[in-house]
Amino acid sequence: MKKHIINGVEVLSGSDNVFADLGLPNADKLKIKADLVIEIEKAMNRLGLTQQEAAKRMRITQPKVSDMLRGNFSNISERKLMDCLNRLGYDIEIKLKPTAEPVGHLRLAVA
Repeated sequence: MKKHIINGVEVLSGSDNVFADLGLPNADKLKIKADLVIEIEKAMNRLGLTQQEAAKRMRITQPKVSDMLRGNFSNISERKLMDCLNRLGYDIEIKLKPTAEPVGHLRLAVA
């Protein structure tokens, strides 16, 4: 994190991954899940779906939709979230490429 002084107040600016900034384990996976949930919410809004309608379309329960939209998605896999997006009209492509670093990173790019 970087420290800045703005109007006499010390401000910390983090990375693009708040989960990593908080030191949480599996921060890359949590960021991916959060980004997928954001896209699910965008799709629901674009389609004008209620939580109940979205749940039916995504083949999950309405309480799971509610939990997901409130940030409680730890019990839902990335694969299930991608399946939900497919059911809401998204195509998903997975791109793999070698990295120069010892360990690669997970990233989500939305078109």
